[in-house]
Parts: sequence; structure tokens; C-alpha cells
Amino acid sequence: MPVTARDVARVAGVSISTVSRALAKPDEVSPETRDKVLSTARGMGYRPNLAARGLITGRTGNIGLMVPDLENPFFAAVAKGVQGKARTAGYAVVLADSDEDPSRERDLVLGMASQVDGLIMCSPRAPDSVIQQLADECTIVLVNRECGGLPTVSMDNLDGIRQAVNHLRALGHRTIAWVGGPVTSWSTQRRLEALKSVTAQDPELEVIDLGSFQPYVSGGISAGDLVIASGATAVLAYNDLVAFGLLKRFRQRGVRVPEDISVVGVDDIPMSTLTTPELTSVGIPLVNCGRAGVDMLLSLVRDPSTPPEHHHDLTFRLVVRESTGPAPDAHPGV
Repeated sequence: MPVTARDVARVAGVSISTVSRALAKPDEVSPETRDKVLSTARGMGYRPNLAARGLITGRTGNIGLMVPDLENPFFAAVAKGVQGKARTAGYAVVLADSDEDPSRERDLVLGMASQVDGLIMCSPRAPDSVIQQLADECTIVLVNRECGGLPTVSMDNLDGIRQAVNHLRALGHRTIAWVGGPVTSWSTQRRLEALKSVTAQDPELEVIDLGSFQPYVSGGISAGDLVIASGATAVLAYNDLVAFGLLKRFRQRGVRVPEDISVVGVDDIPMSTLTTPELTSVGIPLVNCGRAGVDMLLSLVRDPSTPPEHHHDLTFRLVVRESTGPAPDAHPGV
């Protein structure tokens, strides 16, 4: 037989009403009692009746998540963090994929708004004006995007790019090519701004902006010949997928990595260790980004007047692998 709230109350040593409040209105019970009830419920495999809870609280028990491309490992990792954190909090996740199409995001969010208590938009491509309008229809938290005063799980692109540039400079590289992502991507703009800001502090460094490309392996393949023709000794890619495409095109052209050119990606997805050579990349714990988004969203759902907070490590870290080495005209330590 299925476990009931009465069973949870009996094992936890509390009343049924306390179990109900701990699950539906956790802010109305003490943290110790809430943790005890939730731990007991999980251990017993209790599944609350979301429909019944919704009638009492006026909430759906669902949160929404919209991503540009679920096939991209970046967004899959964020979704994993959202799913795990939401499940722990007793929420289900309604997922939408805009397929990198900014025009679809508005319809997707409006379609979900009545089905969820709040929504996480991860790296939305829509203009600020559209996102602000959507925030009037639904409680929204942004991940990897800033828009006015909306609550945001931010990523310090400046720090990540600085780590990548400092690494390349230490290897003797002075001319760095940039292969950007979609024009509509907020990350593309912020990372290019960060790259220009960091290199502007060193007159010996030159950045060659090769423009925007699709955020897939195919985008990197398309950019490969331009990188070779640019004369750069190193290239920084918008993300790891683009970097994989660069590695493939360089291999096809007989350009050696890292002997002839060094390659750095961004995101440090797990596949970065499976390439030949293994990819040097700078990234953050993406699962933590999803968890942080849920923390912020649920704090707003429970009390809109309280500034949302999260306590997760979102620090960029450079992971040096085989795709970076001394510049062709330099020696280690130069």
C-alpha cells in the first residue's frame, strides 16, 4: 500500500497537520522539524498528492525550466541540477526547449505559466524587453543572463576569461583569435567584452574577433579555416562544442594542436577529456547553477518580499589539458 501522510507523521513523531505544513508551507515550521519530516518522507518513499496540496496552497507543485538546446551538455548539466534540487523540495519540473530560437521563448513561457509556480530561464536568447514582459506573467529567475532587476544566477565571465588569457600569455601567446557563439547569446557578448577588457591591459596582446558561429561542433568546423588564416597562435572558443569543431578542422588541415596552435574552450563539459588532444577549458560546476536557480525561485515563491539567495560554488576554474602549449615562436617560461 502507498505511504500516507499519517504514516509519515507516526514515524516522525509529529502531527498530520505538521507534516502537511512541512510539505506545503515549509516556512511555517521550524527548520529542525521540517528537515525531520522531509527526511522521514524521503526514507519512506512518500509521494504527496500534488493536486490536493494545490487546492490547499494555491500552488501547482511544479516549476518550469526553459533552455535553448537540451542536446547541449551545458544545458543538460544545468537541467540535472534543477531536477535534483526540485525533487528534494517536493517539486516536479516542466521542461521546455526553444531550439535556439528566440521567437519561440515567449510562447513557451506563456504556455507554461499557468502550470507552474515559477520558471527558470537558462541563457534565454530573447531581448530584454520580452523577458521583462514575461516576468509580469510568471515568477522568473534567470540563469546565465542578466536583465534589469530580475533575480539572476550570475556567472563571472570576466574571471573565467582572465584565467584563460593568463594561461595563454604565460605560454608565450600574443595573438589570440576569438570564435564567438550566436549573436543573440548574452554569454557571447559578455565573454567577448571580458576578452577585450583583459587584453586591453597588456599592449602586447592582440585579439582577432572572427565573428559569430553556431554553438555546435559544426560552428567550430566553419570557423577553423578563418582561425588558420588569421595567423593567431591561440584560439578561444565560445564553448567546448565549438572548440571540438576547431580541433576537427585543424586535424583535417594538418594543423597540429598544440604545436602549431593552442585551443581553449569554455564550459569544461565532461567530453572535454575525450577529445584528441584533450581540451583545455574553463568552466564552473554547472549542476550547481541549476541548484542555485531552484533555491532562488522557491525562496521567491514562498516569500516574494525576501531577497532570494543561494549558497553554491559558482567559481570558474581553468583545467589545463593537452590542447594548449607554448606558442610556436616562444619557449616555456617566456
